[in-house]
Amino acid sequence: MIHLDGNRRDTVSLGEYQSVANLRAALRKFLRVGEQAARRHGLTQQRYLLLLMIKGAKDGSQRSTVTSLSERLQLAQSTVTELVARAEEAGLVTRDPAIDDGRVVLFSLTPEGERRLSSLMRELRTERASLAKMVEAFAGSQPEDLHARN
Repeated sequence: MIHLDGNRRDTVSLGEYQSVANLRAALRKFLRVGEQAARRHGLTQQRYLLLLMIKGAKDGSQRSTVTSLSERLQLAQSTVTELVARAEEAGLVTRDPAIDDGRVVLFSLTPEGERRLSSLMRELRTERASLAKMVEAFAGSQPEDLHARN
């Protein structure tokens, strides 16, 4: 049993277990297929995510800082710094000082990084569409009171 609030108890239905299980299975499949595709393009899963987060920067600049990458990847800054350094050595990422603040370093993709990421993104289109459908179905199957809390 779970508590939705202090005054009432609510049970978890079999349908809810099934819905969450289906979503988790779809997420795991999406991640596994992505890992395999990344390897075919000469990228580790972490390096693929690094390139994706740089190219898909929230501000649209297609550049990112270690701090921003750390937040988006949910990794320690020291780990991101090491990951970026290895990607730079592999010729996938370049670093430049920010124009307005020379203490800030911005990372962007090299032409080779762009090529690999673009190829991988094209290959995974079908998987992304499949996952999006699953997430939509999951969201539509949730009890209305759960939508209000989230």
